[in-house]
Amino acid sequence: MVTTDTEKQNAARTSLAYIKEGMVVGLGSGSTSEHMVNFLGERVQQGLRISGVPSSEKIASLAHSLGIPLTTLEKVQELDIYIDGADEVDEGRNMIKGGGGALLREKILAYNAKKKIIIVDSSKQVKKLGGFKLPIEVIPFAHKVVMAQLHQMNLNPVLREKENSPYTTDEGNHIIDVDIMAFENYSDLNELLLSIPGVVETGLFLGYVDLLIVGIKNETKIYGNHTKMG
Repeated sequence: MVTTDTEKQNAARTSLAYIKEGMVVGLGSGSTSEHMVNFLGERVQQGLRISGVPSSEKIASLAHSLGIPLTTLEKVQELDIYIDGADEVDEGRNMIKGGGGALLREKILAYNAKKKIIIVDSSKQVKKLGGFKLPIEVIPFAHKVVMAQLHQMNLNPVLREKENSPYTTDEGNHIIDVDIMAFENYSDLNELLLSIPGVVETGLFLGYVDLLIVGIKNETKIYGNHTKMG
């Protein structure tokens, strides 16, 4: 029986074909990205020379344990390639990300990457975004007033918690998860959410996919601009 985890591993392994000697590689967060980092660690141990820029402290720790050399965005300013997973991706390759709480660093790295690869299992492909709640990162000072605004927008906001306290991101912010199933225009929604003072970033990733690699049973399917990937 082919499991979801097998699909994740297949997509992750396929993405390594696009990593070349000497590249600066952005390392996404989440379970599929962790598979990619583990496979990349094996390649590094076999002699591949790359530098990684992690999108979360958890991924930084994993990469370090595998001997992957790490650097920072401040030092390199641009990534050759960024590989990450997604919580949902629709037919237009719009995405919801941030289930693991790393959406801010993930979006910063993706924005500053020449090439962006998204790796997912087949369950992440959807007709319409919104089955997975949209994470919004907010500063703690403003989270209650932001929650009130989101209630007025009928987004049914829920403050994410961990161990009975507000969840805190690596940047020291909170996450509010909202229901966007009723919305069709993601670009307008994203702009509206970002216009609320206290909102740092949203988990709507629009236009952030050059290549989508999907694990489907024992195979992978690749969608997107192969030419741009070189």
